[in-house]
Amino acid sequence: MAFPQSRPRRLRQSPALRELVAEVRLGVSDLVAPLFVREGISSPQPISSLSGVLQHTRESLKEEVRALADLGVPAVILFGVPAVKDEVGSGAFDPNGIVQVALGELREELGNRIVLMADLCVDEYTSHGHCGVLNAKGDVDNDATLEIYCKAALAQAQAGAQVVAPSGMMDGQVGAIRAALDGAGFLDTAIMAYSAKYASGLYGPFRDAVDVQIAGGGNRKGYQQDWRNAREALREVAADIEQGADIVMVKPAMSYLDVIASVSERVDVPVAAYHVSGEYAMIKAAAANGWIDHDTVAVEQLTAVKRAGADIILTYFARWFAETQQ
Repeated sequence: MAFPQSRPRRLRQSPALRELVAEVRLGVSDLVAPLFVREGISSPQPISSLSGVLQHTRESLKEEVRALADLGVPAVILFGVPAVKDEVGSGAFDPNGIVQVALGELREELGNRIVLMADLCVDEYTSHGHCGVLNAKGDVDNDATLEIYCKAALAQAQAGAQVVAPSGMMDGQVGAIRAALDGAGFLDTAIMAYSAKYASGLYGPFRDAVDVQIAGGGNRKGYQQDWRNAREALREVAADIEQGADIVMVKPAMSYLDVIASVSERVDVPVAAYHVSGEYAMIKAAAANGWIDHDTVAVEQLTAVKRAGADIILTYFARWFAETQQ
C-alpha cells in the first residue's frame, strides 16, 4: 500500500496556522535594553554609528527606563561615560561615579518595576581603554584588575544593582566578585558573567558610545576569546558557573550561534546573548540604503538568537521591538 506523500507546506498555509505551529516565539520579556549614561552633559547626545541610541543624561535615563518598564521590558543594563578617565578606571568604583549615582536614582524612582543590571568593567573609565589595570610592560595585570572589579561590584550593589555583569574576561573574575559580594552581605546580588566574550570586530559603534580608544592602536585579543575557538568557550562557561555565575553570556550573538547552542545544551543556568552594536548598526545601515527590510531582519535575527538557545537577549532593538508589540 502506498502512503500519501508528506506535505510540510500544509502547515504554512495561513498566518494563524504558522503561528499555531511556531517552534520559537520571541517576546518582550526575553529582552534587556543596554543604555548609556554620560556625566556632564545637559541634554541627550545621539551616537552617530548607533542610529536611535543616545548617551543619556541622568534625567533622560530615568525617562527612558520608565518608558521601557511601561512597555514590559524586564531589564536594562547600564554603561557609564565619565567626564574624567584615569589609569585604573576609578569612576567604575567611585560611589559618586556616574553609573552608581544613576543606579541609586533609578532604584529610588522605580523600585522593583524593572531589573537594574550594571556592566562591570573599567574600559569606559580607563585612560588607556583596556579592561583592566596595566603593568609596567603595558599588559593587563589579571590579579590587580580583579581587585578593581571587586570594588566596582560592591559600589554597584550598594547603589542598587540587582545584577552585576563582569565583562572583562579576566581569569577568576566571577569567583573574586562572588566572594566580595558575599563577604559584604550582598548574597542576593546576582552575577551575569560575560563568559564567552570574543575579540570581535563588531564592537566599533559601542566604543563610539562610550568614547573608548585603545591606547597605541592596541586590541584585547590577549584576554578576550579568539573567534576561531568554540570548545574554549565551553571551558570558560564551566569555570564561571563553578565560581558562582548565576547567568552566563555569549557575545556577540549572530556570529556565534553555534556557541550559544552548545552552551545552552550543557548548562542549567540561564543563557544570555548580546546582539552587539555592530550587528545592530549593520541592520540600520543596510535598511537606510533600502537593501533590506529593517523590521523583518531585526526580528529574524533576534529570533535566531533565541532559537539557538538564548534565554535572555541584550539588544539595542529592545524598545523598538516592545513598541511593535503594543
